[in-house]
Amino acid sequence: MCLFCDIVAGKIPSAKVYENDKVLCFNDINPAAPVHVLVVPKKHFDDIRDMSHSEEGRMYMGEVISAIDKVCENKSLDSGFRVVNNCGKDGGQTVMHAHFHVLGGTKFTEKII
Repeated sequence: MCLFCDIVAGKIPSAKVYENDKVLCFNDINPAAPVHVLVVPKKHFDDIRDMSHSEEGRMYMGEVISAIDKVCENKSLDSGFRVVNNCGKDGGQTVMHAHFHVLGGTKFTEKII
């Protein structure tokens, strides 16, 4: 199993922010912003492209989007936030289980693109 599958299964503890039957959201252990929450589908998909290849994956993507909204409510990110997805080794993905970073709690001054 992968790291995030172990966290979803409860084998590794996490600081949960939001959870439903499809998605787990928890604080990143090495935050890059005052608020840094990982949004992880409970079903293993290697990356966002893997999610796009099936109806089930696309359904999970909808759950991810809804969970991001819940995270923003729970963390009071009304003034703004970023969502980052690293896809593949060359894209900076270090855990090969699709996941999304919700970053906030600060004013981002550097534009990524």
